[in-house]
Amino acid sequence: MLGKDLSLILKKANHEVLETDIEELDITKIDKIYKMVKTLKPEIIINCAAYTQVDKAEQEIEKAFLINGAGVQNLALICRDFNTDLLQISTDYVFDSENKASYAPFDSPNPINVYGLSKLAGEKYLQWLWDKFYIIRTSWLYGKNGLNFVITILKLAQTRKEIKVVNDQIGSPTWTVTLSQAISEIIGTKKYGIYHITDCTDHGISWFAFAQEIINLSGSKTKIIPCKTEEFPQLARRPSNSVLDLTMTKLIFKINIPTWKESLRNFLSQIKEPI
Repeated sequence: MLGKDLSLILKKANHEVLETDIEELDITKIDKIYKMVKTLKPEIIINCAAYTQVDKAEQEIEKAFLINGAGVQNLALICRDFNTDLLQISTDYVFDSENKASYAPFDSPNPINVYGLSKLAGEKYLQWLWDKFYIIRTSWLYGKNGLNFVITILKLAQTRKEIKVVNDQIGSPTWTVTLSQAISEIIGTKKYGIYHITDCTDHGISWFAFAQEIINLSGSKTKIIPCKTEEFPQLARRPSNSVLDLTMTKLIFKINIPTWKESLRNFLSQIKEPI
């Protein structure tokens, strides 16, 4: 979902991009990474590969850590050997719900589910092994090239008069285009570190508020009904607040980050085929 939009935006910015999927490059196979990097000599590797099934990770613990932890360790080792920059995509789920406000990059992570722990493992391996890195934490990602909350709500609205959505989990939606454009501006700066990138929500919104706006902008008559998290039991715990603070990203890179409503409007206007 991210990789396809990112490739297009990087190419428009005149970067030479080599796109790979698991068939060409499995990040859990360090020998495959070594051969490819030795041959191609990239200036930077952007890792969009991840195990992202939050609930399934509670059962497939080893697989989640293999991809999100050991896979990033492999990339960090190879980048160190070839003096190559590495950009790693991480998540708001490295945090718990203890902050009453938003989480800054220098706040201490404390994941409450396996997925978050596995993504934190990747962050740690990268920080321990290499210094030319960007760790980009993002949240509630949606785009046209994969299953996500926006697409799910639009599909449900076609057949339902009412949809229940949780109102007690707060975060920030992020359009893949917003994240891709920010990455395109960041990668040449050499200002390495940990940064947060989402669409702007000030102090965050709930999934309920997000769903309401999706329905409003789509013109659907479906009613969105707020409910509590406990009404929808899931294997993995979710943080009730995982809003990411964008202050340092804005200060350091001077990039324009749109509001979540702007991004959602633009995304919906670009969906030309029926959902």
